[in-house]
Amino acid sequence: MAGTTIEFAPLLPWIAVLILGFVAALLAGLGLYVRANGALLRTLAFAVLVLTLLNPSLVAEEREPLKDVAVVIVDDSPSQGIGDRRAQTAAALQAIETEAEKFKDTLDLRVVKVGQDGLAAADQGTRLLGPLTRALSDVPARRVAGAILLTDGQVHDITADTRADGLPAPLHVLLSGQADETDRRLVIVKAPAFGIVGKEQEMTIRVEDNAPSLDKNTTLTIRRDGGDIITTTAPIGSDHQLAFTLNHGGPTVFEIEVAPGPNELTRINNRAVISINGIRDRLRVLLVSGEPHAGERTWRNLLKSDPSVDLIHFTILRPPEKQDGTPINELSLISFPTRELFEVKIADFDLVIFDRYRRRGVLPPAYLRNIVDYVADGGALLEAVGPTFAGPFSIYRTPLGKALPGEPTGEIVDRGFRPRVTEMGHRHPVTANLPGSRPDEEPGWGRWYRQIDVSVKQGRILMSGADDRPLLILDRFGEGRVAQLNSDHIWLWARGHEGGGPQAELLRRLAHWLMKEPELEENDLRAITKGERLEITRRDIDAESRSVTVTGPDGRVSEVPLEAKRDGLYTGSLPITQPGLYRVSDGDLVFMAAAGTLNPIEFSNISATADTLTPLSEATGGVARWLSDSMPKIRRVAPGRSTSGRDWIGLIANGDYIVTGVNVVPLLPALVVLLLALGATALAWRREGD
Repeated sequence: MAGTTIEFAPLLPWIAVLILGFVAALLAGLGLYVRANGALLRTLAFAVLVLTLLNPSLVAEEREPLKDVAVVIVDDSPSQGIGDRRAQTAAALQAIETEAEKFKDTLDLRVVKVGQDGLAAADQGTRLLGPLTRALSDVPARRVAGAILLTDGQVHDITADTRADGLPAPLHVLLSGQADETDRRLVIVKAPAFGIVGKEQEMTIRVEDNAPSLDKNTTLTIRRDGGDIITTTAPIGSDHQLAFTLNHGGPTVFEIEVAPGPNELTRINNRAVISINGIRDRLRVLLVSGEPHAGERTWRNLLKSDPSVDLIHFTILRPPEKQDGTPINELSLISFPTRELFEVKIADFDLVIFDRYRRRGVLPPAYLRNIVDYVADGGALLEAVGPTFAGPFSIYRTPLGKALPGEPTGEIVDRGFRPRVTEMGHRHPVTANLPGSRPDEEPGWGRWYRQIDVSVKQGRILMSGADDRPLLILDRFGEGRVAQLNSDHIWLWARGHEGGGPQAELLRRLAHWLMKEPELEENDLRAITKGERLEITRRDIDAESRSVTVTGPDGRVSEVPLEAKRDGLYTGSLPITQPGLYRVSDGDLVFMAAAGTLNPIEFSNISATADTLTPLSEATGGVARWLSDSMPKIRRVAPGRSTSGRDWIGLIANGDYIVTGVNVVPLLPALVVLLLALGATALAWRREGD
């Protein structure tokens, strides 16, 4: 490609050439006016001299044409998976690439796909303008031919401040989907992140439907923790409150789904998954001390230091057999409400602790049978035994002994020993990784000096003491749980004897296990979402390795192998491709995990629309068309011409280039100029002489 122009390089400054040219024109004009002989020849001589001073040259440029750049932004967000939108978009892209092939010598077509499946895509929505700007960031404005957006019109990076000035022109929009789509969706207006166990809570939902209908209500189904389905009704178009009560600590997963509407576009936004963490308001603990001793205050201080614990402490200071003749009206001690505590309100307690209790006749057998029934019905009992546990007045020889896992042998060990975590204890969450405990090594704890020997009837031994005798035993009794600590010297750790030990942490874990806190279950299955992955943790204190199955929101089942991390703990993960409820099962246990936000922006409104992008497109000289109508042809148009027609869209042909070489040829060589000037002057002089 070549281009030729005439350029001037004056031998004198332009102002001097203009002055001389003016003077020459004035003299030539005067001569012509008076019709002097040789005036034309003199004018020719003046013209040659002025042109010589202008020094004209013929400049021939070698030019290399530059391709124009057009960008096609392909919306590949999750909403494009609805119906045949993705197929429409793929067919349109193929047609554009085929058309652009005709202009391959003058047009560079860039294709950018935006969006992908996953939680981030659903939470962030569809963003097309940012990628469009970045795709042309290295292209000068004079080479931009235009842009084409292949999308369903649901774009979420357009704000009230978005202007067409910074967008390529023309901007054409080719829309997938249909112009008259209708859809019903479920919106979670308000839902608590946590709730108090046992107290009624509320969440607010709203059902929105853009389809005309005479129905004012619709069916709503609710499933809690993957259990039975509850069916109710909800109004369409207005807020609706749902009441619920959490019945356990830890996460409770609610799956809520609204019935599809007429001509439903998709059911993906008809359901929502909500995870609400249950917490206990106040823990009610009953502590029964058999007699004052050095460790009694340790128990009391530990429980009173927790503001979430309501403690009732019952210490037997005056047993019935103690008769000293003091009149009742002179006793400073008030009558303790044993009947109210052990018969009427025993079920209100979350935990009952017996600390060195022995039979004294204060609590009749009927009350102790009430405690056994309380544990069997789901209560929690902790027995911290003392020396009397080995004797004839042992609490084991009451109805309460039925619930205790360790039977006294009658032997008491009175020598120093360091409590050790057993092999089972290193796998159990109550004692696993206790500060100072090390497998196969002596723990870095202070010694205890008394242990009551027992034979274990049932349960698991988590800690051992002198001569590997059972020190801490945990057991399940009926629906409840029992812990038995066969020593009354744990208070030495609280006093820092020989460096102390993890007394507070051990008792905290023990109490939480007894009250069935989920994080301390010995056989447990859990799953949480971290970024774009579902992290699965399985605890099995019997060290049985197995894989788990995960059922996704779309019903697809995946098998996930688990890797052993430490004793009894196994972990695995898998990528999350869509928001919703994931059901994790190991064959025995099931855990429901919610992934994604309550109302993902990508699915907040999934009806295809031209309203969002049409104003921007028209402001740049582009046009918005539905692919369901027809696929327009591609044309190249000159700058300033119309960029769209009935069945076509245009991309501007800018014709930009770069100069690779220049050839300069003077138009007035010196010899020619000299001959012309002298010849004209001589002829003019001769004419004047005639």
